[in-house]
Amino acid sequence: MSIPSDLPPALPAALLLRTVRAGNAFEECVEKLLQTIRLGVVPPGDRLPPERDLAALMGVSRDTLREAIASLAEAGYLQSRRGRYGGTFVSDPVPTRQPRGGSPDAPPGLELDAAALDDVLRLREILEPGAARLAAGRSLSAAERESLWQALRETAAAGASDYRRLDSRLHLVIAELAGSPSLLPIVAENRMRVNALLDAIPLLDRNIAHSNQQHESLVGAILTGNGDDAARVMSEHLAGSAALLRGFLS
Repeated sequence: MSIPSDLPPALPAALLLRTVRAGNAFEECVEKLLQTIRLGVVPPGDRLPPERDLAALMGVSRDTLREAIASLAEAGYLQSRRGRYGGTFVSDPVPTRQPRGGSPDAPPGLELDAAALDDVLRLREILEPGAARLAAGRSLSAAERESLWQALRETAAAGASDYRRLDSRLHLVIAELAGSPSLLPIVAENRMRVNALLDAIPLLDRNIAHSNQQHESLVGAILTGNGDDAARVMSEHLAGSAALLRGFLS
């Protein structure tokens, strides 16, 4: 694939030519655009390549790309201008990330550096898909099944101010249903660290909608006893969050 002639000369092709995975196209598209912005590949005040070229380079639809651009514009990273010399421009100055998460429950001393971010996300990748697989493999009681449905319903109906709290509760219910009393406090401690990181990035409406779809598939897999699907959907779900966190914070 040839690089369009109007791409900035300094643009490393690897940042854009690697196609995104279908499961988290929006989140990974945001991550790629943020890499381009935060690494200074497209300097503040400069224009991004046309949408058709970016969409082709990243292997996403124009609609997905536009949703990612709109989310980053709302977060202050991009600006859209009309007219002959219009297009999508990197904000000048580019927003700076918060030095720490704003959660009152954030563990003391949690710094948003690459090592801390990688540690939190890797531990989550180990813990939560296994918890989902174990929960799917158990014969859940009627009360346990209802608690999972209730957590799913409340998360799906949550507004922005309550979403992360109810999302956390859904994930903790799944960990509890795994049937290992020792697992729940470990997942809970990791989730506190995840939330401290999430508090340092914008809450994106498109990501919430996608997360809710994944939650529904995840709960369905658990309740039908499909451990492989439960673990797969959970892994995919966590990868979407990780893409956003790494994009905004790395």
